[in-house]
Amino acid sequence: MKDRYPTKKIYVGGVAIGGDAPISVQSMTNSKTSDIKATVEQINRLHFAGADIVRVAVPTIEDALALKSIKEQVSLPIVADIHFNYRLALEAAKWVDCIRFNPGNIGEKSRIKEIVKACKERDLPVRIGVNAGSLESEFEDKYGTTAKGMVESALYNIKYLEDLDFTNIKVSLKASDVDRTVEAYRMLRPLNNYPFHLGVTEAGTIFHATIKSAIGIGALLLDGIGDTMRVSITGELEEEIKVARAILKDSGRAKSGVNIISCPTCGRIEADLVSAVSEVEKRLAHIKTPLDVSVMGCVVNAIGEAKHADVAIAYGKGSGLIMVKGEVVAKLEQSKLVNRFIEEVEKMAKMKEAN
Repeated sequence: MKDRYPTKKIYVGGVAIGGDAPISVQSMTNSKTSDIKATVEQINRLHFAGADIVRVAVPTIEDALALKSIKEQVSLPIVADIHFNYRLALEAAKWVDCIRFNPGNIGEKSRIKEIVKACKERDLPVRIGVNAGSLESEFEDKYGTTAKGMVESALYNIKYLEDLDFTNIKVSLKASDVDRTVEAYRMLRPLNNYPFHLGVTEAGTIFHATIKSAIGIGALLLDGIGDTMRVSITGELEEEIKVARAILKDSGRAKSGVNIISCPTCGRIEADLVSAVSEVEKRLAHIKTPLDVSVMGCVVNAIGEAKHADVAIAYGKGSGLIMVKGEVVAKLEQSKLVNRFIEEVEKMAKMKEAN
């Protein structure tokens, strides 16, 4: 895994993005923002699910006017998502923590100048949100909807903001396919030091979105690229946060929670491994301390993996071993293994937290 690319640090509300800040996780409400009660409820759900930042759509003046009341009732930083009508950004900027605009939809550059002026007055960052499906005509005509076209759009708009003496910027370059998305981010990354918001847009249902995001966002994270991210899923809001946190953990960019190592099922297993791992995953979901735990279904893989795990179960025929740091601490019948395993994991988590 490559070192993380050094970027400028900006702030969305109280959340730092870029520099040495942890990679933050975002999501977006799907309620009508003008429905204040529903929007507040969704933002609070995302908060408890582990989101750091939330974005809301602002397609109408009613949505923009609702932001004051929404902001008063939630604690997460809010990003206002603006398309087409720049005047909505001017109203939203009075209340939110960041403005996101799509250069391909906002129209004349003089409108961006007005947005920048409003953001300067409140020291708000701007996210330049380039989308392959809505590039400005001059870039689409010259490059098509390619990664090169996306990068040229981003460079042009970054330069436009810099010429206005505005550098409180983050950038996203999203396409609905992994290849263009990854190519665009990799192409733009060496050309400036602004923080990047990662995501594969319009990624589909949870199955497809998880795969696309794990490949695309995961590849970029391993390259050292990315400062904040959203996994776009057509489905439950909390799933976006769950998948994003898993990508961060499994890419090695976040050290939090339990990493479960379990063997693929085969004819050698001596227990109902699927049920055991499912139970372990549910019962350890509350632990935030980074731990490697192993649940293995036979002796072929179990002992070797257990040596490297903090806590492990090694199933055998009718019984099994509990191992801590490679040392056997108990041999028990199968029905008692999971409960003892959970006890040992919780004990180790408390010890690590105390240190």
